[in-house]
Amino acid sequence: MAPLTASLSHGFANLNEIRLHYATAGKGPLMLFVHGFPEFWAAWENQLAEFGRDHQAVALDLRGFNLSSKPADPRQYHIKLLVEDLRGLMAHFGQRRMVLVAHDWGGGVAWAFANRYPQLVEKLVIINSPHPAVFARELLDNPEQRRASEYMNLFRSADAEEILSADNYAYLADILFRWGSQWRLTPEMRRRYIEAWSQPGALTGGLNYYRISPLHPATSEPEETIIRQIAQAPRQMFSVPVPTLVIWGELDEALLVGNLNGLEQFVDHLTVQRLPDATHWVVHEKSVQVNSLIRSFLDSGVH
Repeated sequence: MAPLTASLSHGFANLNEIRLHYATAGKGPLMLFVHGFPEFWAAWENQLAEFGRDHQAVALDLRGFNLSSKPADPRQYHIKLLVEDLRGLMAHFGQRRMVLVAHDWGGGVAWAFANRYPQLVEKLVIINSPHPAVFARELLDNPEQRRASEYMNLFRSADAEEILSADNYAYLADILFRWGSQWRLTPEMRRRYIEAWSQPGALTGGLNYYRISPLHPATSEPEETIIRQIAQAPRQMFSVPVPTLVIWGELDEALLVGNLNGLEQFVDHLTVQRLPDATHWVVHEKSVQVNSLIRSFLDSGVH
């Protein structure tokens, strides 16, 4: 399906000291799409075309990415601040509730948002993004997940910018083809991604998500203690009471299917759709199927 870029409009929301760029299509109830690393708003072009038919479909650049503000301090990427960015963007559009759709790091923000502000979320759609408490458990108890997540410690390192940007972002572009990826960038899309990565401060902004997060393979006893505290925290600290659809490409080599085990303990109204022939980049590989699954979930009577 070719993205209908001609129907998009772009804008900025000024939220205190943060300015968020977004693309939007259509009118109606708000439907917000939140990308992960190393992507930007354009990851959702096919979804904007589909859901802009009956929603105000909005895809933002998270803080640190592409055309949004890019604080240099990793502490400015704390999950509480990222959650408030979404709440501020919602207010910018004058909406009181929304459908929230998110992938990868965007899913990390969306899980936290639905936990903190369930009254603002009509329905939640998570795509290949682990629930924090479940992921903490997997990092502790699943050696395969720890090995699969070792790249996170590279991304946290002081050398990450130099490594990922060398040879015109060759390493970063290669990430999009890893983890069993069946997604192939067109030359034009590759150009747009490199342009987004090349925005001043953008690479550091994206990497700061990893640098501030406690969820990565532990390299010290204090780090492991924090991960264990998250895994063993009371359920209500991470509960999600809103209707939730989880779409999971089972060939994801970075976030393994063990992240689905026990998810129902934290999500009150959970629907899981496993795609056995899709990878981490399922949004691109199976955009028509992803759209269909989301559409069916929106049309369902689950409330």
